[in-house]
Amino acid sequence: MYTISNRLKTFSIILIVLGVLGVAYGFMTSHKSLDEIKTMLAEEHAHDAAADAHAIAGDAHAAAHDQLIAGGNYNPDAVVAIELEQVSPDAHAEHVQAQLAKRPWSALYVAAFFFMMIALGALVFYAIHIAAQAGWSPLLMRVMEGISAYLLPGAIIVVAIAVGSHYIGTNNEIFIWMNDDVVAGDKIIQNKSGYLNITAFLIRAAIFIAGWCTYRHFARKFSLAQDTAEPGDNKYFVKSFRIAAGFLVFYIYSESVMSWDWIMSVDPHWFSTLFGWYILAGMIVSAVTVIAMVAIYLKSKGLLPMVNDSHIHDLAKYMFGFSIFWAYLWFSQFMLIWYANIPEEVTYFVTRIEDYKLPFFGMLVLNFVFPFLILMNSDYKRVPWFVMMAGVLVLVGHYVDVFVMIMPGTVGDRWFIGIPEIASVLFFLGLFLLVVFTSLTKAPLTPKHNPFIKESENFHY
Repeated sequence: MYTISNRLKTFSIILIVLGVLGVAYGFMTSHKSLDEIKTMLAEEHAHDAAADAHAIAGDAHAAAHDQLIAGGNYNPDAVVAIELEQVSPDAHAEHVQAQLAKRPWSALYVAAFFFMMIALGALVFYAIHIAAQAGWSPLLMRVMEGISAYLLPGAIIVVAIAVGSHYIGTNNEIFIWMNDDVVAGDKIIQNKSGYLNITAFLIRAAIFIAGWCTYRHFARKFSLAQDTAEPGDNKYFVKSFRIAAGFLVFYIYSESVMSWDWIMSVDPHWFSTLFGWYILAGMIVSAVTVIAMVAIYLKSKGLLPMVNDSHIHDLAKYMFGFSIFWAYLWFSQFMLIWYANIPEEVTYFVTRIEDYKLPFFGMLVLNFVFPFLILMNSDYKRVPWFVMMAGVLVLVGHYVDVFVMIMPGTVGDRWFIGIPEIASVLFFLGLFLLVVFTSLTKAPLTPKHNPFIKESENFHY
């Protein structure tokens, strides 16, 4: 039976405390007065503002000059009036003020969703192996069960942040369709209000979470029951197989709708028919990476002695394969939208390329180029420290992917990887480690009486 070490428990608690302090600091420093915003904007954009004003004045002067000359009524005073006409900076300052207020909420949401999707990905990966009656993976089943234990608290926190950002404070909404003032002036969101409203959002979220966690509860129950069954009595394994098949049908629908609700509706004017598959690919590759990293850690402590290099090799193959699948879906979505060049669709990528150039292209390198080059070699997939190193890159890349999906719709160009973002990751990493490794203490790490356990123990190639 695995026992969580005091060192690991202390480390998790330290991460949680540091995260809470950092998040609190982020909230305290995010609310600024309009005067502070105006001063900040003036300091940041003094040179750019002067250049833009000069360009605008030149265009206005030329247009006015041409118009007045063409009309045969040239009036120098009219031209000067057009040149001096300025837009009040108050509206822009208020917009920036709202963006800055949303930043800590958005940072929390990105980290919360990232760790939740790892737990959900581990659960569906587990169900796939049960339904497929995979023979190589039973030694890793308890690792998957432990990671999936984070799903219930993780999913509840995601929904709480999403809705809480609307009810706590003003203009903090991660999802602008929750803001009645925004909806009142937006015909497109009004047309979607039958679907995009808080009541429907919460009902769908409750259905998703209940379905996922109900399956997780019974899958875990039958898994433990199989341990105490008589040798050769596989009735609990058969039950696990049946509910896994049903869960996968529920998952493929619920995951798609969840991706629309929890991610895509941050930009309610935009949609993609590939988005659900895109989220699924990132979810699976992140989950498999964490499964591999936890298994390697437990093996290094002598707690999974039967897990061998072939098991690690297969997990690394999944990391490689789903990284390629993710890149395929990313390119398919990007290429079709970019080539079609329909304004209401392509603006999604234009915004990210213009304002998020480094994270946007950086995550392509981390999520495709590095895994492709690092994990292509079969021998390297058998080296635990190498797989761990590749896993860190993959997880950072997919965190940045979630970051790029959320931040442009909430904080616009006011993004930064600072204390709120780092503290949010530390908080949820600490909570994730504490929940997962506590769950691993509840049952033996090696399943008993699983019909494929011997095949898994003798898995070599």
